[in-house]
Amino acid sequence: MNSETQTSQRANSPFTMDDFAKALEKHDYQFQKGQVVHGKVFQLDHDGAYVDIGGKSSAFVPRDEASLRAVTDLAEALPLNEDLEFLIIRDQDAEGQVTLSRRQLEIKHIWERLAQMQENAQTVQVRVLNVNKGGVTVEIQGIRGFVPRSHLVERNNLEALKGQTLTASFLEVDRNNNKLILSQRLATRSASFSTLELGQLVEGKVTGIKPFGVFVDLEGINALLHIKQVSQKFIDNLEKLFHVGQSIKAVILDLDEGKGRVALSTRVLENFPGEVMENFDEVMTSAQARTERLKNKPSE
Repeated sequence: MNSETQTSQRANSPFTMDDFAKALEKHDYQFQKGQVVHGKVFQLDHDGAYVDIGGKSSAFVPRDEASLRAVTDLAEALPLNEDLEFLIIRDQDAEGQVTLSRRQLEIKHIWERLAQMQENAQTVQVRVLNVNKGGVTVEIQGIRGFVPRSHLVERNNLEALKGQTLTASFLEVDRNNNKLILSQRLATRSASFSTLELGQLVEGKVTGIKPFGVFVDLEGINALLHIKQVSQKFIDNLEKLFHVGQSIKAVILDLDEGKGRVALSTRVLENFPGEVMENFDEVMTSAQARTERLKNKPSE
């Protein structure tokens, strides 16, 4: 038999094709771990539920994978003959059966929502579960997260936070490493920033004095009154004019929410160079009227 005849017989041989089809039937390659599939529950038992997902064998959902919430009635969590979504959490066994989960699908969706919220710079409500030296453990939609002590508004009495609900911003959302880090301080700052605008008169307390300027707390936001923005006249020592704890009024000169910076000015409130140094109290008392005058002043 020549090679051409052998090739022709192999090409026309139904046995080869049947054999190939049978080999494919042994493994249903369309179902893999991590895949989201649709299916209908057709049988419930004490340990879980059997689901038709269109494979050659039925799939199985263990009872503890039926829902993110505690399951008391399996029929309620997995109603019969309803089209439901599942996540494949275990590849096919020897019989070709895959293991499914509704619980882990819900967790997957929550992580996706949290990542989207982080991308949109949204805040979220979290409930404090436990405290430790490093910060507090919180819960959000069934997911555990952590707020470091340095990112809490109240950093001294952490025990008092237990059971409380906090508004927080996202620092890190990492589903692969099950890592969710949040910040209460950033959320507070962001909320406060939304009330600020250029040219606005604000009032705050002096928290620190440096050679280059004065730090002012604006309800959780750290602002800087630079030495050059205190007065139109040169000032050599800021401590002659300011002290820690002092309330002052100033106009917002610059805003940078991304870096959390606010630049202030009392210089713009002066009617003449050096007025802030000569009559500080008068400038503060009439600060609102002076600010209004600034807004109405025609641009040069």
